[in-house]
Amino acid sequence: MTKIPEPINSLSALIDKAHESKPDLPRPHMGASMIGHPCRRKLWLSFRWAVVEEFPGRILRLFRRGHHEEEWIVSDLRAAGVEILDKDPDTGKQWLIKDGHFGGSLDGVALSGIPEAPSKPHVLEFKTHALKSFNDLLKNGVEKSKPTHWAQVMVYMEGVNIDRCLYVGVCKNDDKIYTERIRLNKTTAKDLNEKAQSIIASDRMPEPISSDPTWFECKFCNMHDFCHSSHTTKEVNCRTCAHSTAKRDGTWHCGRWNSEIPAVEFQRAGCEDHVMHPDLVPWTLTGGDGIYANYSHNGKEFQNGAGGFKSRELLANFDGCMDKNVQAIRHKFDGEIKC
Repeated sequence: MTKIPEPINSLSALIDKAHESKPDLPRPHMGASMIGHPCRRKLWLSFRWAVVEEFPGRILRLFRRGHHEEEWIVSDLRAAGVEILDKDPDTGKQWLIKDGHFGGSLDGVALSGIPEAPSKPHVLEFKTHALKSFNDLLKNGVEKSKPTHWAQVMVYMEGVNIDRCLYVGVCKNDDKIYTERIRLNKTTAKDLNEKAQSIIASDRMPEPISSDPTWFECKFCNMHDFCHSSHTTKEVNCRTCAHSTAKRDGTWHCGRWNSEIPAVEFQRAGCEDHVMHPDLVPWTLTGGDGIYANYSHNGKEFQNGAGGFKSRELLANFDGCMDKNVQAIRHKFDGEIKC
């Protein structure tokens, strides 16, 4: 009898690679799901698209599972007698709140049927948890165990003027369900909104939560290399440009062209006159004329922006760009050298 060969695990790698080839782009707004994070620098860097986290395929599939879980939780709640609006009746789409550049999307609104307050509407928030996380949630509740989730629902309740939330946590290991009713704290919601607007309006990068690279909140942060090692972004887009300013009305203004920056798709690409924001590179700003910037670094003086080195050139190979022969060739052909 012929033995069936052991399967080769190459297919799972191909599945993960397929997910990695279509990563989620950074969101255009500062999300309520993050505003409870204690590090203001992390929030600023994320909003500025300066450090974009890349996830392996397995994690991207986990995110997908979490999205699908929302539909199943809604189905289970309805089966238990809860009346739910999973879409905003005014738009027919997911519930959204937005205040300038700050906002988020609700998982739904329960109109009635929650046993402890059957006639009261509740904001709905659904989360999936690994076993360790779920057990901690059971022991300590949302505010202590998941402070970012707690902050998120505070913003949501304030945003839709509903003073109660039903938080539903599902354990991915054994499908256990945890539910908790959370009351709106208006002072907390106000403080969180003010925190968001303050970070969004800041043209300069905030201080990190710690200067110690071994600090527990820094060790596993995707901003760790930037904050504690390279101090250099890898991203060239309108939001990492020194010319851009976030406006209170949710738009961006470009100082180079003295105009509103177009849609998000344009912001992701930027323009040829991009100038690196001085807080996102370890270079020393020595001057400029509002169109370009003069920088110095490691004993080298150079110009970044219109008429000088393009940001992509400098980030791709700084030492190569500073080479005199490269500069001579670049000057001769009056163009960009792919360093």
